[in-house]
Amino acid sequence: MFDLKYVKRKRLEIGYSLKDMADLLDIKNASTYYKYENGSYSFKAEMLPKLANALDCDIENFFKEKLSKIEIMEKKSCFKQEVKK
Repeated sequence: MFDLKYVKRKRLEIGYSLKDMADLLDIKNASTYYKYENGSYSFKAEMLPKLANALDCDIENFFKEKLSKIEIMEKKSCFKQEVKK
């Protein structure tokens, strides 16, 4: 799943405006870029390298890992066992 919150957080950390991002990604204006960032439009695969470059991160950072409750419980259990050793 694409992590739009990460994209916005990185943009704000760097200090880019919506217009800055639109210019960096060759999007016609800030309001159109905003539609990508808020999820109205989906970022296209060919946009991801430019987006990663603009935000100084790796493309993988845009995708958050979705774990099931069972996987989370298994990871917690493994961690507790490692701590006890």
